[in-house]
Amino acid sequence: MKIELKAHLKQTLLLGFASVVLMAMATTSFAQRLTGTENGEWRYLGGDAGHTRSSTLDQINAGNFGELETAWVWRSDNFGPNLDYFSRSTPIFVDGILYTVATPRRQVIAIDPATGETLWTFREPETVRHLRSPRQAYGKGVAYGEVDGRGVIFVTSPAFFLWALDAKTGQPLENWGKPVPLNGFSQTGAVDLIPNLVEDWGPWQDYVVAGGTYDPDYGIPRELGMVTASAPPIVVNGVVVVLVGHQPSYGQTRIENVPGDIMGYSAATGELLWKFHAIPRPGEVGNETWENDAWRFSGDISTWAPASADPDLGLVYMVTNASTVQTYAGHRPGHNLFGGSILALDVKTGERRWHFQIHHSDQWNYDLPTPPMLMDLTVDGQHIPALIQNTKQGLVFAFNRETGEPIWPIEERPVIQTQVPGNYTAPTQPFPTRPELMDPIIRDGITEEFVIDYTPELKQQALALLKDFQIGGLYVPPLPKDHGNTYINNVGCRTGGNVISHPPVGDPSTGMMYASHVRNCTAGRFMEPTNGKDRDDPTYAVPGPGGATPNKTPTTGKTVAAWLPGRPGGALPTIDGLRLFKPMDNQLSLPCR
Repeated sequence: MKIELKAHLKQTLLLGFASVVLMAMATTSFAQRLTGTENGEWRYLGGDAGHTRSSTLDQINAGNFGELETAWVWRSDNFGPNLDYFSRSTPIFVDGILYTVATPRRQVIAIDPATGETLWTFREPETVRHLRSPRQAYGKGVAYGEVDGRGVIFVTSPAFFLWALDAKTGQPLENWGKPVPLNGFSQTGAVDLIPNLVEDWGPWQDYVVAGGTYDPDYGIPRELGMVTASAPPIVVNGVVVVLVGHQPSYGQTRIENVPGDIMGYSAATGELLWKFHAIPRPGEVGNETWENDAWRFSGDISTWAPASADPDLGLVYMVTNASTVQTYAGHRPGHNLFGGSILALDVKTGERRWHFQIHHSDQWNYDLPTPPMLMDLTVDGQHIPALIQNTKQGLVFAFNRETGEPIWPIEERPVIQTQVPGNYTAPTQPFPTRPELMDPIIRDGITEEFVIDYTPELKQQALALLKDFQIGGLYVPPLPKDHGNTYINNVGCRTGGNVISHPPVGDPSTGMMYASHVRNCTAGRFMEPTNGKDRDDPTYAVPGPGGATPNKTPTTGKTVAAWLPGRPGGALPTIDGLRLFKPMDNQLSLPCR
């Protein structure tokens, strides 16, 4: 990873090539920006607490941009393996210092912004559980808070420890957290997050009753699952809200795992204040959406993307991943709350204020990859504290962030159902009515309007090839790999794939949002079947008729006839390398009025 002053500024200004959506019916001249970017600072991962990724600074503009020169370059080569592709950290800027993380060790770095000089570093001692983490190099940054007027940097490590570091020295905070009984760990400044996460989880309790013990070096026993972190915590009103990660959807190997419960800790002491169950237990809202008692063994529902917050409302907003695994849902039928959802939690108590499920029972890797964006809008003359959610699908949802009420109607529309016996697909999925769909292809799939027509002959060849496929929009279920003629081939399309590498930006002063979109259509496939074991287990792959395999979960012994995939695969045929549909690698949409 490298930080280059000029390149960072250039990337921000080039967002003009992305699509533009006017979220409000009129410009919002009186809109207030949430805290975080005062005096030129960048205190949150997304700049302000609302994650608009924008600033009011105006020293650099179109008139002088071409005159910029590189002031300095900071590189992470000396701190460990340099995996640029996976380095996704955004520095924060507080009180004259830049803070970020680097390398798979997720070292915390403080940098002088005037010279690029490294001021201090902090590296967590090595543990087995760090080596097991599938998200070592995916660290997105750090969080900042103040304790009794003292600046503190908070970071969650791949091994799932929470650290509080003095912002000026990088030393672990005194009288904070609990001692970690491992060599090399300081006796203060850290919290081992795993015990709090699993203490009320049924499979863990069964493990302890059977004589199991906790090993802080190893973490969660392999037969039960694993947990890690990708996004940093967020500090709101004296509470450190910890986010959770698991195996990425394209590498999941098991149908059971620990749920990604969200936890809040005291910024002053490191004491656990509350925990929210990401998979609802009996008696909690949403438990009924887990049919066949899948809530008992299914896990994930991680919050791998960063969070946003409204300190005045006392709410923190998070987006969630699906449950395990993400291209088959037969073992977890139902809508599976709170997977694929926006969650608004009371930061003091952890209580759910409101939620909205963006998609039901995910099996398309449609996990929400970008934080909720918060900015005030004026709609039909009414001032609304808004939350805007961009998705991988290319959809944009807008809500009143205080109440959770949609700003414009959201419709449940019928979608294509699975052909695979034993699988589950929700009968309908939510579609926003405003802003209008960026691209009709995500609703209807490859209609004749979107078939390549460079020549009449090419168009006829493409139409002939597409006759062999059932074509839909966003929610076309995948099929087993190499299924022969057992099923009709499916093709699904989406336009939102750029939101991870090119996240949206909002301007609270105008009510404008800038979001990059691409178009892609694929024939989704399951990959190799598994029996719920990790990939290094010699009995990992157990083939069955048509790709099916009886699957016994280690924690419950429950038999599930399922295709359990690895990375989703499948592609449409091409004509001399040309895609059958008209490509779109960056879309510029008209304002929505």
